[in-house]
Amino acid sequence: MEKKYPLPPYTLETAKEKIQLAENAWNSQDPDKVSLAYSVDSEWRNRSTFVKGREEIRTFLADKWKKEKNYKLKKEYWAHTDNRIAVRFEYEYQNEAGEWFRAYGNENWEFDENGLMTKRFASINDLPIKATQRRLV
Repeated sequence: MEKKYPLPPYTLETAKEKIQLAENAWNSQDPDKVSLAYSVDSEWRNRSTFVKGREEIRTFLADKWKKEKNYKLKKEYWAHTDNRIAVRFEYEYQNEAGEWFRAYGNENWEFDENGLMTKRFASINDLPIKATQRRLV
């Protein structure tokens, strides 16, 4: 059985470690690598899009990073329980027209006993910014 460490139940230290691992993976913009953190039947809500399963997640991420250029993400710990972690995040990206945006949001994560994410609920808002306003470089 595949495992993604650290495993639940999470402590403050291991929750923060899990968050940093997720941030690093997402900043790689590698949909294959990122999708392996999710269970094969993982369920997502990303804005108004609902995604089910690792293969749909991989496709979703591949499409996302085709449209969101120069993507840079920062996640921060918000709260945790035994097998759940909540984060706040912001990321910056450039759209296909070259315009910059900063996205703000919150995510709620739930993990199985093997440390794979089974549920991800993300609420996200985009704010147009100028290139000179970028913070995540």
